[in-house]
Amino acid sequence: MNDTSGRRDFLKLGMAGLATAGVLATVDAQKAAAQAASDSLLRTVLDRGKLIVGTGSTNAPWHFENDAGELVGMDITMGRILAKGLFDDTTKVEFVMQDPAQRIPNVTTNKVDITIQFMTMTAQRSQLINFTRPYYVEGVALLTLPNAENKTFDKLLAGGSATRISILQNVDAETSVHYALPQAQVMQIDTQANVLQALESKRVDAAAVDLSTVRWLASRNPDKYFDAGKSWYSMLYGAALRQGDLDWLTFVDQTFTIAMFGHESALYDAAFKDYFGQEPPARHPGFPVI
Repeated sequence: MNDTSGRRDFLKLGMAGLATAGVLATVDAQKAAAQAASDSLLRTVLDRGKLIVGTGSTNAPWHFENDAGELVGMDITMGRILAKGLFDDTTKVEFVMQDPAQRIPNVTTNKVDITIQFMTMTAQRSQLINFTRPYYVEGVALLTLPNAENKTFDKLLAGGSATRISILQNVDAETSVHYALPQAQVMQIDTQANVLQALESKRVDAAAVDLSTVRWLASRNPDKYFDAGKSWYSMLYGAALRQGDLDWLTFVDQTFTIAMFGHESALYDAAFKDYFGQEPPARHPGFPVI
């Protein structure tokens, strides 16, 4: 066999492999369930025919009701991505509203299959539940006014001790702001709404809030808010699962990875652009930057 005919045969086999992959991708849930361990939640969920997700409904852009009363947000999209991976149907998911304090208890007591509720991954929490791979990297960022003279981070930094920053009251508030703006005045405020109100009334020059909040507000209301262009203190958001179920954890991790970095990224990309106002980075075949 010469090199040319060998290459033709190889290409034929490759195309056949792609066709076969398409057929295998449609394997029914019952056959998939049979491969999972008998005590795995993966089998339970597939047999049940729907996924149960614990989440919230009052925190844009993560989980909230739109003008039509529909539950939407980045967390909600991750739940639908998982339902698609399980059943090839994004609607086969039930969202259970829960208080943030119930994110871990509802997982460990089997009230939900998974919690997807902007949950920061920590070593302490990991002693109680399994986290999935991260699906977002949160941080602290600065929100300013679009018509302000010192709306950019460089101007805020140059302002030194004259720069005023509002932030939600907590034990690390001063340290957090001074990490990026060492000389700034820090105004600790009781609620997130009042943190933003201090900015809107020009009592401060910038509000230090979550990066996702900055991107959400600046992209949806560009005439009212501006992203100063600085973020710090990376925090990983992951979904929570019960411990001791490797099949379930592996399936969720792989489904999220495919949706974020693989060939089925349409849902994740559309949500990322919608809720954060940004295009996800391009994925390039070759070395796995995951």
